[in-house]
Amino acid sequence: MRYAIYFTPRQDEPLARIAANWLGRDPFGAATRPVEAVGELSAAEVAFHTASARRYGFHATLKAPFRLAPNETEASLRAALDTFAEATPPVIIPRLVVGQIDDFFALVPEQPLPALNSFAGEVVRAFDSFRAPLSEAEIERRSPDSLKPDEFRNLCQWGYPYVFETFRFHMTLSGRVGPQESQRVLAAIDSLFADVLQRPVSVDALTLFVETEPGAPFMVLSHHALGHRSARKTA
Repeated sequence: MRYAIYFTPRQDEPLARIAANWLGRDPFGAATRPVEAVGELSAAEVAFHTASARRYGFHATLKAPFRLAPNETEASLRAALDTFAEATPPVIIPRLVVGQIDDFFALVPEQPLPALNSFAGEVVRAFDSFRAPLSEAEIERRSPDSLKPDEFRNLCQWGYPYVFETFRFHMTLSGRVGPQESQRVLAAIDSLFADVLQRPVSVDALTLFVETEPGAPFMVLSHHALGHRSARKTA
């Protein structure tokens, strides 16, 4: 079993609903849903391009998936999330745009946001004591030979290569898309998300996800509103 601390909008927010329809799965519930054709993409093409992102659900990684340290429990992790959330104000992203990172499409902030990066770093530090050390197999799955020195250092120290100076807030919408398909996929994403991306996005909660067994879809376990006393439990 692994846990992850992500940001995702509330289930009833338009951005969450559109993303769930695009990916074919809502991480707040167990059921998948049939994907539909979008623009010039057939339903089969949408399903193919979203397959790798579907298992994780719509989210931005703050604390990457981890096994619990031996001296911690799910209850202690959720209690710590409550405490952290109560003391932490939301961060506003004025606008998200569609970007392509390492050939996969994602929603990213239009402009650099130091406050958002600082918030993400605080999450990494605050919850690292809950993370069991990576096994050799887990390190190998990250292809350490392909990482830059600072990314490899982060992997060894924090369990994930892309934290602090290498962090980039993103909400993944696809797997890797080659140049011959990228314009069609981009046009389909734009047609779905253009209107909702005109609105600011408030990073107003930490959401605890769980992978119950290797390869299982990540599901929302609890949603912890920032700046509030209690977490809104969803499972």
